[in-house]
Amino acid sequence: MKRLLKEFYGVGILFFYFFKWPYFFGFIYLYNHGLNNNYILIILWFYCIALIIKDIYWMIKNKKISRCNHKPQIDITKPKPEN
Repeated sequence: MKRLLKEFYGVGILFFYFFKWPYFFGFIYLYNHGLNNNYILIILWFYCIALIIKDIYWMIKNKKISRCNHKPQIDITKPKPEN
């Protein structure tokens, strides 16, 4: 059972990695133009929202880490003044 859940998660990540943004906006359009009570598509839409939130969280987290680890570049082309 655990392996099956991991496979579903992996397939979902790969499939919705490329499909989440078109599905996110397309579902809103379809829902407003007559697509009602399709619970599977609603669940997939919430899955897309979860993936989008996860991506935004990781993007912000990685930016904070890269800012903290940023070291100023030392210009090695200029000779140091001798005292």
